[in-house]
Amino acid sequence: MTLKTLNILLIEDNEGDILLTKKAFERGSFDSQVFVARNGKEGLDFLNKKTPFEKVPTPHIVLLDLNMPEINGHDLLRTIKKDKQLRSIPVIILSTSGAESDISTAYELQASSYIRKPVDFQEFADLIQKIQEYWANIVLYPNK
Repeated sequence: MTLKTLNILLIEDNEGDILLTKKAFERGSFDSQVFVARNGKEGLDFLNKKTPFEKVPTPHIVLLDLNMPEINGHDLLRTIKKDKQLRSIPVIILSTSGAESDISTAYELQASSYIRKPVDFQEFADLIQKIQEYWANIVLYPNK
């Protein structure tokens, strides 16, 4: 299926990272809509279309931070991948952590990929553009 718009759920509690991620996607070459959940519980509510998210589209990808309040990234990833309705959604860990234990755990829990956030904005924008290019123009999605 060819996408017209890439729907992304960003689950991130840091307002600065949210702003940078949105700006980076805006600079990209493909139409993307970034939805934001500011903690793991809100992210799960979004994915399950609970109030106030009943009318949101199912995201094509989830960008997930690990260190968050309510439900941390590893626990949220575990919950998503155990859920028959959600497990096919690609979850990309986007974290400042480069700890081997975080990386190993993420892959054991079936993360689609693990990416360490660059500190420099231009490097971050370039990374987001690569993510956007791959998930919008290369990957095929089932018709749902």
